Amino acid sequence: MRKSRAVGAAQHPRRRPRRAALALTAGAAALALVAAGCASNSGNTPTTGGTPTKGGTAVFALPPTDTPNYIFPFTSSSFISVTNLNDFSYLLYRPLYWFGQGTQPTFNNSLSLANPPTFSGTKVTITLKHYMWSNGQPVTSRDVMFWINMMQAVPQDWGADVPGGFPTNVKDITVVSPTELTMTMDKPFNQTWFLYNELSQITPMPAAWDKTASGPSACDTTVKDCSAVYTYLDGQSKALNTYVSSPLWSIVDGPWKLSAFNADGHVTFVPNKSYSGPVKPKLAAFQEVPFTTDAAEYNVLQSPSSGSKINVGYLPEQDAPAKPADAAVGRNPLANQGYTLAPWYSWGISYYPLNLQSSVSDHAAIFKQLYFREAMADMMNQNSVLSGPLRGYGQLTVGPVGNYPATTYLSPQGKQGNPFPYNPTKAKSLLASNGWKVTPGGTSTCVKPGTAAGDCGAGVTAGSALSFNLVYATGLAWMQQELEQLQSNVGTIGIKLDLSPKPFNQVVALGSGNCVAAHISCAWDMADWGLGWSFAPDYYPSGETLFTTGSLANASGYSNPANDAMINQTLTSNSLQPMYNWQDYLAKQLPEQWQINAPYQIDEVSNNLRGVTPLNPTLTINPENWYFVKS
Repeated sequence: MRKSRAVGAAQHPRRRPRRAALALTAGAAALALVAAGCASNSGNTPTTGGTPTKGGTAVFALPPTDTPNYIFPFTSSSFISVTNLNDFSYLLYRPLYWFGQGTQPTFNNSLSLANPPTFSGTKVTITLKHYMWSNGQPVTSRDVMFWINMMQAVPQDWGADVPGGFPTNVKDITVVSPTELTMTMDKPFNQTWFLYNELSQITPMPAAWDKTASGPSACDTTVKDCSAVYTYLDGQSKALNTYVSSPLWSIVDGPWKLSAFNADGHVTFVPNKSYSGPVKPKLAAFQEVPFTTDAAEYNVLQSPSSGSKINVGYLPEQDAPAKPADAAVGRNPLANQGYTLAPWYSWGISYYPLNLQSSVSDHAAIFKQLYFREAMADMMNQNSVLSGPLRGYGQLTVGPVGNYPATTYLSPQGKQGNPFPYNPTKAKSLLASNGWKVTPGGTSTCVKPGTAAGDCGAGVTAGSALSFNLVYATGLAWMQQELEQLQSNVGTIGIKLDLSPKPFNQVVALGSGNCVAAHISCAWDMADWGLGWSFAPDYYPSGETLFTTGSLANASGYSNPANDAMINQTLTSNSLQPMYNWQDYLAKQLPEQWQINAPYQIDEVSNNLRGVTPLNPTLTINPENWYFVKS
């Protein structure tokens, strides 16, 4: 998805688009330490227990400049993010299948709206549990078809769409009864993949949403009606000041409903008294509050006597205690303020794209040269960022498959660590041996245009200069330091980077999606929203959402037939070897520029608030589990 800040995207763009730690060295010992650090809740406060008090309002701090701005769960690549889905719409409108159990990114049957799908050959059967919408109507298989038909009608408007993927890879979808739906896959697929990456995308939608500005429609039965319905609902979702009063968005099947919403990011949820799920909210209210910078949020955490109170906040990386190599966390500077330190790591990877479809000069042609992408990767010093701005909290990104939490998906080669350790000598040699006059401290230029060995490469013209613009999200001091370091590093081999800070939502809209496929501006070179991608709503890390040709979330516009073929093998094989082969190949092809995977947040949790930890690596939150205890 999850623009980890892009479900995924983003990940959506972790996607904080679908936005992340302890991997200074590779291997099982380091991964085990990471898992232990998260599962233990820092070792000084129980996750549950105590005598619950009745009600109370829990306050949750949003990441800097990253505020909810889209409520409709059928979210386009311009809006798909952890904040819009995991922190917002999923609290109101539950996806068909829920993922995350403890610190593992696995299927969670107890919180899903449907029983696990059953497979018989290519036939898939979905049976719904008993859930109700807040308007008194049951959640039915027609509500599931509403979503599926919309995906068929406007796939370009679903931020996790993959050409040839769901629902085009199924046929004969049949509503058997109000609680049962069957479909036939067009060929046998890996069943885990089909649940984790295909059915995981579905969020049932109430019949009351099946309308246009002119009145009721029939998208749940007629695909051709869905485009107009989407246009109407998308427009309604952009009217932020109507969220609380809207007769559309007030119909929920999740544990929460909105009682207040401000476009600046202040949001208040109250319990949905009609919620049918197994865990009913214990709090009287749940609030999300915005901050322009992580420093501003930290000021509030440090001054509880000021009248402002945050129950689940975050410690800016630059203010985090240095983490000893043999510990999960360092000394908590807010322990005396009644907080427990709990790093929140995501199931994801981190990267920033070079726009291979850039309309700026011949920059796309330069970016398409593998030697140039390798040179840029050689100048990103992940270890330095980890030990410096991130104070030891984070993990290396080693390729297209995440290395936290420890799973069987990561290849033996991936476990060996970063394939592009910092190496300015190699980077300089790559440019010089491929037709560039390297000018340290200045701007290198192409002096050997052409496609022969030793030339600059196809489409690169004589005199082309290595001078680019990198847009990045504001509010995170560690990331600014990372990019300033990169700017300095590449400057030593004559690559000029102009850094342009922008609000997170603007960077996500610009750079987290495929600009050609999404029909948005391609007039940008590089973009960094901070934390790459969390695997949500595609939890099986097979790569089709991010890296196949034409995928909406393929931010760089990378296209490689060999890569596409290898990904397709991972979707049908029950063996992990095709996934190992693919990731080992793509890690060195650099479809994106790998960067350090920071924690999504280094959380500070009030000691009198229970149920918050363990933190879900899919970056979803469950405030219905939270409750206060007597101090």
